[in-house]
Formats: sequence, structure tokens, C-alpha cells
Amino acid sequence: MNFSNSKLYLLLFTVLIVFSCKSNTSEEKILAQKPNLLFIFADQYRQASLGFLKEDPVYTPNLDQLAKEGVFFSEAVSNNPLCSPYRAMLMTGRYSLSTGVVENCNSQRTEFGNYLKKDEVCISDVLVANGYSAGYIGKWHLDGPEPTPPDVKRVWDTWCPPDRRHGFSFWYAYGTHNRHNDPYYWTTDGGEDDKVYPKQWSAEHEANVVINYLENSENQRKTNEPFALFWSINPPHTPFKQVPERYKKRYEGLDYKEVLNRPNVQFTDNYELKRGDHGVEKRLSEAKDYFASVNGVDDQIGRVIKKLKEKGLYENTIIVFSADHGEMLGSQGLMHKNVWFKEAYRIPLIVHYPKKIKPKTEDLLISVPDYMPTLLGLMDLKTEIPNAVEGIDYSNLFFDKDVIRPQKQLYFSGKSFVSKGDARGFRTKEYTYAVVKHENGDKFHYLYHDAEDPYQMTNIWGRNPELDHKMETELEELLTSMNDPW
Repeated sequence: MNFSNSKLYLLLFTVLIVFSCKSNTSEEKILAQKPNLLFIFADQYRQASLGFLKEDPVYTPNLDQLAKEGVFFSEAVSNNPLCSPYRAMLMTGRYSLSTGVVENCNSQRTEFGNYLKKDEVCISDVLVANGYSAGYIGKWHLDGPEPTPPDVKRVWDTWCPPDRRHGFSFWYAYGTHNRHNDPYYWTTDGGEDDKVYPKQWSAEHEANVVINYLENSENQRKTNEPFALFWSINPPHTPFKQVPERYKKRYEGLDYKEVLNRPNVQFTDNYELKRGDHGVEKRLSEAKDYFASVNGVDDQIGRVIKKLKEKGLYENTIIVFSADHGEMLGSQGLMHKNVWFKEAYRIPLIVHYPKKIKPKTEDLLISVPDYMPTLLGLMDLKTEIPNAVEGIDYSNLFFDKDVIRPQKQLYFSGKSFVSKGDARGFRTKEYTYAVVKHENGDKFHYLYHDAEDPYQMTNIWGRNPELDHKMETELEELLTSMNDPW
């Protein structure tokens, strides 16, 4: 090689190095401008179980701090307070009637289209299309077995094949199994028969997986892309007793007055609505375990937050905490979910993004389909919100800008509501109104003046015909606007 050629090669090499450095610098700047997203939702976690609200006897220092530093939506509800319907609304920004996921997914409902469709454009699809690495950890519960098993027994859990994962390139999940102490998972590259059994409390194990994802020790995500990680924690969902003993110790020796402190708790079944186990000892035991599980969930979230800080990701990561629905826990003589009472209907919603938004409590009547467009708006992706989205982008609220505030939040229940049929209703800041329609056509009305009766202990339907007519008319108008033929 002569001298002139050597100089030419050296010049070309120098240009390439400089260009590469500029390119890397540019990528780093773009990456730094885009926020990460960590969306955490715990199954059956009611709003009253946020410690800073001082309602339930829980210990949640990590969530309390998150709320103190972020935006707490005090009026958030789960419009269809069941696992699968919530998840479909969360992912698509559309209400249950539009997604077709009106009840929990299982083998008996697959033939009726009660599952997340492949052609839905989910928030994960949008984020991946805009340069994000997306991951999903925990309970999925948006698919039913296909083909449907020939026997009559319901099958709840099912593998989700890669072509139904809506852009999630990292996958560590299951359908639904409620085995908190002995969970199993399907992984990104594993087949239907390749389950992982970690032999560890699910919330703790999943926190380990989240931490490893943040470390990116196994190349779980692309280093030159921001991440969007969804973590679905099964506890404090039933069975409540499946929680480590270390979290139960806080409730040893407490009596029912200290644990079940809401004035609307009843120790006999609500036979009109028919759900739950009665008796003081039964409900006390379940409540202690439920609150212990809540404490444990907070503990695991704290571990993840610590790792975000260690990795320097805390300031530029939008952390959201919410829940599928709440838990009645004996209030109104009921257990569990899928009802309009606030213990089941009201859910936590905290949005934490210290780099951009200031702490406050926000009383917007936000609904689950609003989450997707609001988050995309916060992430500077307003123009990418799909046309099919039915929720509203309220991201301007984070920056103290005016928005048109909704006056109602829909309540929707499919045929899984007890054994009596469907239900519809709505909530305002003053009232909660619901109608249960039995399969024979009979209707039963429930109306509560929440502003004066915060524990919803008195059904005032029938006391004021003018108010009754107003509520009924407004519900009809709401359902008509949503093309609900109910």
C-alpha cells in the first residue's frame, strides 16, 4: 500500500468514526427525550387500600411516596370491574361493548368472541411502532383456549402465542391461574408446553423479573430504545391466604373492629345479590390475609422503584399504579367484585413522572379507556392515538391546562353478574345509580347519594320520583350515545 492510499484510508476511517460518534450522540439524545413507561396494576386492589388515605389498615409506604410525588386520581373507577374487561379497556382505549370482552375470559366464552382480538390496535402496538421495546410480566387473562375444549368444564388459563401478544417482544406471563405461592409462567421463546415453575410467591418472583428486565442482563430489551413494561400483579386477588407469613404478622391478634372498620361491613350474606361467605371469623380471616397481601405488593413495588433509582431511570420513567377492580371484603354483605359499590368500583390510579409533572390530587372523573390516550398524550404521541379509541386524552391536566371534564363514569356488567343478568349504571360526584336487569326482564334500581351517604348504606330509589326520572333518563342518554342496545 503506498503512502497516498494510506492517507485516504485513514481519512475515510476518521470520517466514519466521527459520523458514528455523532450518530450515537443523536440516538442518545433521542432516547433521553423519550420517557420510559412502567405500568403496574395489581389485581383486586381497592382504592381504600392505599395507606395514605387512612381507610383500610394497610402499610404501603412505597405507593404512598409515589402518590406524594405524583398525580393521584381520587375518582378513578373500573368501568366494568372484572379482570378481563378492565384489561381489554386498558389495552385498547375502548369500552367493553366495543372490545367484546364483557366478562372474564375462559373456554366457555371464547365462541362468543369474549377475548382480545388480533386486529385490535393496543397501546403496546402504538408504542412499538414509535420506537419502544415493550415487555409484559404477570397475568394476561385476555385469551380463551382455542379450539374450545370439548368437555363442559371451564378452562381459565391458556397460552398466548407470539402473534397474539400485540408487540410485546419480552413475555413472562400466564393467562390466569391464581396460584400465588406456586405460580408458573410462559416465556418469550417458550412453547405451550414449556412452563417455568419458580416456587416463589408470584409478586416477589415477578419483581425479580422486572428488576432483571431493568438490568437488561439477558438482553431482554433493546438498549437504544426506551422501554414500555406492563407488570400485572395477581395478588391481592383470591385466594387471599396465599401470602408469605412475614406479611401476616402485622395482623396477628387484631379483632374485626380493628380490621373490618368500614361501617357498611355486614357479617351475613346479602341475599338479594347473593355473593360471598358469611360469618365474623371467616371474613376477619380473609380481610387479614387480603391486607397482608396488599402490604406485600407494596414491598415488591418498592424493590423495583429502588432499582429504577440505582439505574438512573427513575426521573425519566412514567410509573403508573392502578388495579383491575377493587374488593368488597364484606361491605354491603358482599365479597369480591363486579358490582357498583365503591369498594369494588373505585380503584387506585397514580401517575408519577418527576421529570415533567408536578404532584397533585386530581378529581377528574376518569375512566379506564381514557388511560391509553392520556398516556400517549403525556408521551408526546398525541398524533398516534388510533381513531378507534373511545377514551379521552386528558394529558393537558398534568400541565394545569383546561380540559372538558366528564360528568359521569359508566358502570357496565355482563351476564356474569351474580345469576340475574346484566347491569348498567353511572356515577357522578354526587350519586351512584345502577340498574340490574333480570333475564325475565324485571329491573331493580339502586341509587345512592354518595355526597351524603359515602358508604352507600341507603338505597334511595323510590323516595324522589323526580330524581328517579332524571337518573333513568340520563342513563338512557348515556347508553344511546355509546350505541348500547341494553
